[in-house]
Amino acid sequence: MAESTPLTNQLLIAMPALRDPNFARGVAFLCQHGEDGAMGLMINRLSEYRLGDVLAQMNMHSELADIVDAPVLIGGPVQPERGFVLHSPGGDWESSFKISDQISVTTSRDILVAMAVGKGPRHAVVTLGYSGWSPGQLEQELCENHWLTAPAAEQVLFETPLEDRWEAAAGLVGVNLFQLASYAGHA
Repeated sequence: MAESTPLTNQLLIAMPALRDPNFARGVAFLCQHGEDGAMGLMINRLSEYRLGDVLAQMNMHSELADIVDAPVLIGGPVQPERGFVLHSPGGDWESSFKISDQISVTTSRDILVAMAVGKGPRHAVVTLGYSGWSPGQLEQELCENHWLTAPAAEQVLFETPLEDRWEAAAGLVGVNLFQLASYAGHA
């Protein structure tokens, strides 16, 4: 069997035929990938919560409207009660994992405390839950053409509107997803 290629710091873009409601038209940022499986965060699934709601649940408060109103995303179906902050560099947080020179993920409360007072990272995406793949599962899904991969781009992760991230991520590798659709008239 061929050795797997780690896909950490890549975007997984759902192909048009992928119908799983957790991932249809989804984009996941892969935080980890290796022989033990893969872990990623969906970056284009809006939850019903705002960051102010999450802070309040943790007995924190912010006076900053942009923090209170910031969207919280659904990172995936696994452990939906657990929070993750995907962010640009900066800060010294308790539980951070550096994915690249441009992107880290933090799971500790201290980053939210800093964000609440305007001292958090320059760019951040807050998610609840994550997406996980067991060993070999993601590789199998790639072989079955469920996903397209693209190098992560900060602009897509942090600046592109949520509703445009699926198409923008595919555009990073020159793909128009609507030309790949297995059906007609639904674009």
